[in-house]
Amino acid sequence: MKARVKWVEAATFIGESASGHAVVMDGPPENGGRNLGVRPMEMLLLGMGGCTAFDVVHILRRSRQAVSDCVVELEAERAPEPPRVFTRIHVHFIVRGEGLTEKQVARAVRLSAEKYCSASLMLGQVAEITHDYELAD
Repeated sequence: MKARVKWVEAATFIGESASGHAVVMDGPPENGGRNLGVRPMEMLLLGMGGCTAFDVVHILRRSRQAVSDCVVELEAERAPEPPRVFTRIHVHFIVRGEGLTEKQVARAVRLSAEKYCSASLMLGQVAEITHDYELAD
């Protein structure tokens, strides 16, 4: 896997993935940025959320569950001093679908957390990661 990050100006950078997609990253005004994009650490948290959401939906579909929506809300705490690594991350899944069973959703969340989500497993080396879920109407 490859990626490229190019400095634009001040604290603004453009990240380009090998698959041809681009994203703007920027810092806050107090750090010389113009608030034009997500912060790099926010990008890590978003990546973890996307990784685990992908897994949960994929696992549920393979289990022939009629999943129609999956939202992942993440809340992270960081160390107070540099390097300000994540110390805790809580992942809350809100899953919706016709006839979904709590057992299947719990299994999908567990499998993502323990086996499939490389972002979660990697960040779990430095941060305490907790998960919960709810079945939405």
